[in-house]
Formats: sequence, C-alpha cells, structure tokens
Amino acid sequence: MSKKQRAFLKWAGGKFKLIEALSEHLPEGKRLVEPFVGAGSVFLNTNYSSYLLCDINQDLINLYKIVQTEPERYIAAAKAMFVPEMNEKEAYYRVRAEFNLSSDPFLRSVYFLYMNRHGFNGLCRYNRKGGFNVPFGTYKKPYFPEKEIRFFSEKAQCAEFRCIGYEEAFDLTTDGDVVYCDPPYAPLSTTASFTTYVGAGFSLDDQALLARKSRHTAIERGFPVLISNHDIPLTRELYHGARFDTIQVQRNISQKGSGRKKVDELMALYDDRYHSEND
Repeated sequence: MSKKQRAFLKWAGGKFKLIEALSEHLPEGKRLVEPFVGAGSVFLNTNYSSYLLCDINQDLINLYKIVQTEPERYIAAAKAMFVPEMNEKEAYYRVRAEFNLSSDPFLRSVYFLYMNRHGFNGLCRYNRKGGFNVPFGTYKKPYFPEKEIRFFSEKAQCAEFRCIGYEEAFDLTTDGDVVYCDPPYAPLSTTASFTTYVGAGFSLDDQALLARKSRHTAIERGFPVLISNHDIPLTRELYHGARFDTIQVQRNISQKGSGRKKVDELMALYDDRYHSEND
C-alpha cells in the first residue's frame, strides 16, 4: 500500500486511523461492496478491481457522483466558498438556510462540503423534516481538500455509487464480491443515544437485522461479509457465528481525554468458505 489517502470529508467514525489493521481483515475478491460508505476511507485505501459504494444519505451520494464525473467544475465552485468572508457565523447560517431550501444537486454538493468543513466537528446531522442542522464550528482557517477531491475522483472511475439501504446493497451482490459493513455503532450503554444520521437513525433492531442479513448472505450465497463495531458484549452476541478479531484503538492518555472512554473495534467476519474448510 502506497501513502495512506485521506477522505475529503470529515466524518464521525471514519476509518482512516484504523485502515492498516482493518485491511488485514478484508477478504480478497473482485469487487468491494460497502453498504455504509461514509467518507470512503476503506474505498480509498484498498485495491479491489471495482467498488459498489452505497449510503442512505442522498447528499453524500450526489456529491460523490458529481466529484466522479465533474471534478474540475466542482473544485472551482467549492473552492470559491473557502474564503475568509465565508468563515463567519452569519455566512454559514445563510448557506445552511439556502442548502435546506435548494433541491439542486450541484449546489447542495458545493454547500455540503462547505458545511462539512465549517460546521461543528464535521458533523452530518438532519432534523426530522430533513433540514441540515449542524451549528457553526468557529475554525481559524478551514482546509479546502483539493488534493483529496482529485484523488477521490480518479479512484471513483472504478466505482458505482448508489443511494440505497443496506438490504438493497446486499441484494446487488454477485460472484466475486466482498461486503464490508461499517454501520452506525452500537451504543456503549443502553442509555447512550444513537447518533442520528438520517431520519430515524439506526436502532438496536437495525443492528440485529444487519447481523442476520450478513450471516445469511455469507452462508446461503457464499460471500464473505466483514462488519466492524464497538467490541462490547452486545455486538459479540449479535454477530454470533462470525469469526472475531479485535483492533486495538489508540488511546490518547491525557488529562482532558481521560473522560473519553475508547473501546476496541470488533471485526466480525462471516465467511462460509472459511467454515467449510475448517469443519
């Protein structure tokens, strides 16, 4: 693997830091299918012949399709937003309001990157009516990821982007595919609330349904499915029948960080080929 490639979006739960360890767990195959593509760090740092990259966030998928097909036009329009006068609270809220009123995919894509880099913590969050509602982030000089956009665009020539849920993504798998699932993570405690990405979020029922779909796909259709999640008793229970491995998460030991409990990553692999060879 050559130099690690960063995604051009900031993303909660992005896999950039874990990519080397995660890559070791990904089975070989012709095409990688990602039902939860997010910022695309796994796609950017692996070498499959082709990719099927899915997400239920329409803004994310539209953005990727535009970067795939019109990188120069996109870069020119998006770069114009990264100027000092746009790094003001009033400007940010004006853009956010325009974004929520617009249905133009290109304009929304330009505004999406602007809000991703100027909004609080790079969060992507919508209210119940579908309005983007992340507050202003107050950063000194938000970075414009031109290099990263160009790399993404180049790599995206061997990818197909679809705005669909994970069940549909599984249904589109064919011979030679490998599936990697990076769902919104299970809560560390039953009181912890889910991060709501789109609409109703991802409930415990969804976690269980995804586990079942993964298990059945691997057993009945013979595709390997790798899932990552927090390594907690709940996920080990959910992913029964899978082969488990753990990735140690870097722990930042500092006064400030002590309140933030980091949990190791669980890699759960359903691979019927593995079981049949080892029965």
